[in-house]
Amino acid sequence: MMKFMVCLLFMIPLSFVKQSFWVNQMVYFYVTLLFMFSLSFDYMYLNVSYFLGCDLLSFVMILLSLWVCSLMIMASEIIYYKNYYYNLFLFMVLLLLMSLFMTFCSMNLFVFYLFFEISLIPTFILIMGWGYQPERLQAGVYLLFYTLLASLPMLVSIFYFYSNFNTLDFFFFNDSGNLAMYLCMNMVFLVKMPMYFVHLWLPKAHVEAPVAGSMILAAVMLKLGGYGLMRLMPMFLSVGVKVNYIFVVISMVGGLIVSLMCLRQMDMKALVAYSSVAHMGLVLSGIMTLSYWGMCGSLLMMVAHGLCSSGLFCLVNISYERLLSRSLFLSKGLMNLMPSMSLWWFLFCCCNMAAPPSLNLMGEILLFNSLINWSYLTMLFLALMSFFSAAYSLYIYSYSQHGKMHSGLYSFSNGYVREYLLLLLHWVPLNVLVLKSEFCVLWV
Repeated sequence: MMKFMVCLLFMIPLSFVKQSFWVNQMVYFYVTLLFMFSLSFDYMYLNVSYFLGCDLLSFVMILLSLWVCSLMIMASEIIYYKNYYYNLFLFMVLLLLMSLFMTFCSMNLFVFYLFFEISLIPTFILIMGWGYQPERLQAGVYLLFYTLLASLPMLVSIFYFYSNFNTLDFFFFNDSGNLAMYLCMNMVFLVKMPMYFVHLWLPKAHVEAPVAGSMILAAVMLKLGGYGLMRLMPMFLSVGVKVNYIFVVISMVGGLIVSLMCLRQMDMKALVAYSSVAHMGLVLSGIMTLSYWGMCGSLLMMVAHGLCSSGLFCLVNISYERLLSRSLFLSKGLMNLMPSMSLWWFLFCCCNMAAPPSLNLMGEILLFNSLINWSYLTMLFLALMSFFSAAYSLYIYSYSQHGKMHSGLYSFSNGYVREYLLLLLHWVPLNVLVLKSEFCVLWV
């Protein structure tokens, strides 16, 4: 693990070299490929050094972070061409990647907490520095204060845990039957996921963030919550059995409400952001069932959602760069202008509604099994959520691609090779990983 960390540290000067935009992007790709060769096959920690190690859960999350950071730079070409402080942007991406890397591979709870909080700062700067509207100030404050307010109880509970058990290593966690500690420790993860009721920061942050900010938020930042819950649930088995049904109910009902809210969004980015809340509600429910199927399904769903949602944000940004608007009232008839891009819209909307052969479908099958096995009453909500996810995916596709073009469009450029490559690199792992899905169900 330390060798990869050192590799990332050597990239700091590269971020400040002029004309090094695409060199950075290629280096991220190479680091991703290098990391892929150190595959961790199961729940056993590999590459252990100091307080860092990597089991299958960590491996998948770090790989996703590296991959998406590379694609973020590819999607943000406009920052480079407009010379909009792109060296600082590259440095922020690197800082974010390093904090995520340390978060996912730490084997110590306090180190995990420390880097979990540090990852907020580059995200906040990305939204404030490269966002679009003046409302980004409000979005940044929402993001910061929602997470900070919920994370203070976690810090206190970490100290309490250390005074009781004299260790903070994930190895030595014992079952703690303390309800107050359960709530204090897990509330920050519920906010981060985000669970319905504490999700209001997410649509704001997504809508105001630049495309790179939206991609990393959707692909990795939301997964920090799921990762934390999966790591810490063994501590709270006795409490979880009694209390978890509350969170499953909130997630199921909230997921249905958010799916209905998606159907009345006019901002394409807001629609994709709200669909993230619905999908992460499913992931949270799967983790809270405390079953093997639920954990494996949640891991698969997190990876699938990361790639699919990130791809949809790229598509929305491609439309935004042409039309200078994300409104569905103005972005109509795009099939006439960019027929090839319309195919990508269709493919990603299919993945979003969990059509085969996407990883989303595999994750949903496992999650449906775990939840229906947990309680038959969840069947109704799962059926409705599944139906409405298809409804809003078709809604954004048909509204944006069909119909008459907006008369204010005077000049227009077709899709660039870079954009098609960007979408291909999202779509291929999303649909090819199904063939090696056994790797995602060896953890737990």
